Amino acid sequence: MRALHRLWGYLRAMSQSKRNRTDLYGWLIRRPLVLLATGGYEMSLMFSNRMDPRLKELALLKAAGMVSCEFCLDIGSALARTSGITEQQMRDLPRYADSGAYTDIEKLVLSFAEAMTATPAVGEHLTAIRDELLAHFTKGQVAELAAEIAWENQRARLNQALGVRPTGMSDGAACALPEQPAA
Repeated sequence: MRALHRLWGYLRAMSQSKRNRTDLYGWLIRRPLVLLATGGYEMSLMFSNRMDPRLKELALLKAAGMVSCEFCLDIGSALARTSGITEQQMRDLPRYADSGAYTDIEKLVLSFAEAMTATPAVGEHLTAIRDELLAHFTKGQVAELAAEIAWENQRARLNQALGVRPTGMSDGAACALPEQPAA
């Protein structure tokens, strides 16, 4: 049922596209095997249902904000709304650690996304967060979360490199903002 809810949310978000609808496909259609592989991986993640989709959406928004992918933030914000993420949570993403809008588990998931998206994504900090996640989730759930975050990094960086623009899925609604680099 979770997979159908996520699929419905994705289809609803895509139907709200107002502009730049084919930016990414316009690039990937030139490499059909890459397009097919991308679609296959996207579907496998969409139908992976061990981890709460709400937690995954939060993690994806965090990663997209850190990479400043406007397209990812546009679609991610639309999907987050269908998952029940509040406007306050979207606004507080850059400062999640000090926000009262998140539970301790949500903050842990966001710190995992942050540690995975930071460059380099190695070290004792990442290991400690993973170990803490394993106290709350199964290895399968943590693997699913890690795969989602890693794929969001791939998507965001590909979109940035190809100049894929937002489509307007979040126009007129709450939308997570790109994170500002530290001064």
